[in-house]
Amino acid sequence: MIKSMTGFGRSEGTFDGRKYTVELKSVNHRYLDVNLKMPKILNLFESSIRTELKKYMERGKVDVFITFEDQNEETGTLRYNSRLAGEYLKYLKMMSEEFGLENDIRVSSLSRYPDVFVTEDKGLDEDKLWKELQQVIDGAAESFVKTRIAEGERLKSDLIAKLDGMLEVVDFITERSPAIIEQYQQKLREKVQVLLGDKEVDEARLLTEVTIFADKVCIDEELVRLKSHIKATEETLSEGGSVGRKLDFIAQEMNRESNTILSKTTDLEVSNRAITLKTEIEKVREQIQNIE
Repeated sequence: MIKSMTGFGRSEGTFDGRKYTVELKSVNHRYLDVNLKMPKILNLFESSIRTELKKYMERGKVDVFITFEDQNEETGTLRYNSRLAGEYLKYLKMMSEEFGLENDIRVSSLSRYPDVFVTEDKGLDEDKLWKELQQVIDGAAESFVKTRIAEGERLKSDLIAKLDGMLEVVDFITERSPAIIEQYQQKLREKVQVLLGDKEVDEARLLTEVTIFADKVCIDEELVRLKSHIKATEETLSEGGSVGRKLDFIAQEMNRESNTILSKTTDLEVSNRAITLKTEIEKVREQIQNIE
């Protein structure tokens, strides 16, 4: 089973008047990068949330959006920080005297200064809160994984089709390669015959030149390795799991072999097929980047 790194999941849950909503969105990334956005009241669960999400994903840039509403009437108490309000007043008075400014501070404006009034949650059970949140996170994560699997299977089908097409190109080049040597030998013989006229061609020298040429343009090893890499990619896709990194490495090796084939060939047909091969490998590499 192949998973894409693109996914979306959403879940809601209401427990005794407390409503949770969790949304997950992800795109491809080299590692697992989780970005959490949630109310301050849930910050104490950040580590637990990250640990829980790792059960469902290994790679990808994942944005997590969590909302929390407590519909109970008495959810918290308001606390007045008298000491902090006094500190604000003291420094405001100092600023007024130092800069010759009017001290126009009012109670309404002072009350809006940070932490003069603080809302404190009243008697929240952290264990209970986490169990509720965990349930909603699991629901969103399960939905998220389903979308990743569905997209991953589409990627797998398209990749296998491309790999089969690449095998056909490799088979064509393999069959074509011996004919290149024969054509070179024939052309060389014709050129030498034109130069020598009625004189006899030195077959040993001709064979030496053909051998040197054949060694320079020989791509047998590259073709064997390339075919092996293509089959390894198909097998890895069939095995499934978190294989994105492995597939990316194999794709790099395929690209290396196709570059060598293109640099060695002197035949136009093989050259055109090698260019097609490189293009398909690049398409495969782009799609592999989105596999977990």
